[in-house]
Formats: sequence, C-alpha cells, structure tokens
Amino acid sequence: MRYDLDDLRLFVNVVAEGSITAGAARMHLSLPSASARIRALESQAGVALLIRERRGVRPTPAGTTLARHAREVLAQTARLDSAVASYTAARSRPLVLVAGTSAMDRLVPAALASFLREYPEHDVTVSEQRTPRSLRLLSEGKADLGIVSDDEAGSTSLRTEPLADDSLVVIGQSGGVLAGRQSLSYADVAEHPMVGLPADAALRGWIDKHLGPHAPVPRYRTLVPTLHALITLATAGVGLAIVPLRSVPPGPLLDIRPLTDPWSTRAHLLCHSAHRPTAATKSLAHHIHLAAG
Repeated sequence: MRYDLDDLRLFVNVVAEGSITAGAARMHLSLPSASARIRALESQAGVALLIRERRGVRPTPAGTTLARHAREVLAQTARLDSAVASYTAARSRPLVLVAGTSAMDRLVPAALASFLREYPEHDVTVSEQRTPRSLRLLSEGKADLGIVSDDEAGSTSLRTEPLADDSLVVIGQSGGVLAGRQSLSYADVAEHPMVGLPADAALRGWIDKHLGPHAPVPRYRTLVPTLHALITLATAGVGLAIVPLRSVPPGPLLDIRPLTDPWSTRAHLLCHSAHRPTAATKSLAHHIHLAAG
C-alpha cells in the first residue's frame, strides 16, 4: 500500500482541526479537493478513517492509528530533507573556537555535541591555545570564540563573560601519599613523583609560568598528552598530578586535595571576537554556557 505524503499531511491537519474545511485551509486546498483526497485515502485503506458529524469530524480507531503513524512518517521525512539539504546548501565558513587544555577535556566536547546536533549546517574548527595566543586570534578576527583564563584576560578590551570555575587540585591514588592531608602547596607536591602534561600543553605552560624560576623542579615519571590519561595514571598510583577539579570524575579511587598556592584558584571566561558576532556565533556561545553550567 502506497501513501502520498500530501494526503497524509492533509489527514493529520484534518484530525488536528476536527474539520475537513479547516484542514483543507491549512493545506491551501479547496474543500471539494480535500474531501476527494480523504475519500481516496479511505478507499485505499479499505476502512473508514473519519466519523462525519454535523459540527465536524473525528477519527475512527483506524483513523487515530493512521494519524499517529502519519505524524511519525512526516517528522522523519522532514529530518531526511534537512540532512540532505545540509550537503546541498552553500556551506558557511567553519566557526573557530580556541580554548586551553582544561576546557578541551569536557567543556568543549559537551558544547560541540549539542551545538552540532542542533545546527547541522554549521561546522566548527577547534584548536588548543594558551590564553595570550587565543586573545591575539580573537583580536585579529581569526577566531570567533575563546575559552580563556581569567587572570590572563583581565586587561583585554574584548568582551568577556564569566563561564566556570577552573581551579586546580592535586590528585593521587586513594590511600596513598595524600591520605591524611587536608591541603598541599606545590612545593609539597613536588617532593613526590609526579605525572604531567608535555611542556607545549596550554595548562602545563600556564602552571610553569606561575611557578617562576625558583620553584622546586618536579620529577615527572612520564608526560602524557591528555588530562584523561593523566588522571588514569594518577588513579593507578604512578604519581601525583595537578589537574582542574572539573576534570576529575567522582569516585572512591582518587584522593583529591586543594592546593594552597594562590594561583591554583582560577576561572574560565568566554571571550568574543573583535568582529561583530553572527547568529551562529551567538548560538555556539549559548551552548558553551549550557555545557559549563
């Protein structure tokens, strides 16, 4: 049995309006034409679909079933049209988002997942950058949005918005060297073997900058490229690690302690390009805020 999509759309409108006349009007059809289509649909189905009354119509049990499935078919067809159209429409340039290591761990993936699902016509280019570099790219209009550290963006003339706490903590295997400690300074942490990020990682660069030249030199047992790998190694007892609290998954396998160093307390800001924002940029910013919340 083959159904015409316009006939299904007409039938759904008739059921919704409770009137063939009103349903026909929504489809910009004449009443005789709409009535003929409904009769043809009933003939094809081999069963009455509507109960015709003085003040309108209501669906039979078979009509109710048809209307429910027709709505699903029409919705799926609309999604199909949108998916195909995303390939045929002229593509806008990708949005450019820059962010540091900690934002890349969870915040950026969560924001992109929801934004890209909702806006299949837009693409996003993402790169990990330290805050000073991000601010330059935003000032030059080479990036649309940036997630930056508040302490390094305080003097910028670009528009910024508070986004999320990004304070750092020290983590280690549960029951290990952190047991019984309430908090530690970086100097205390560096007395023990550590695992860390490579020197070119944005977070590692930020930490090294704030330590200064006279800070104790840590013994890194290994350097790994992602926070996920870093947390995995710390959980396994390989060494202590300094990471953003937001990146640490809840659970009993890790001891988490605050750092007493003032630089460990920091926050993320959402920074906007010097160029006028587009509707797509505003939408991406909204999804970043949702992910940060």
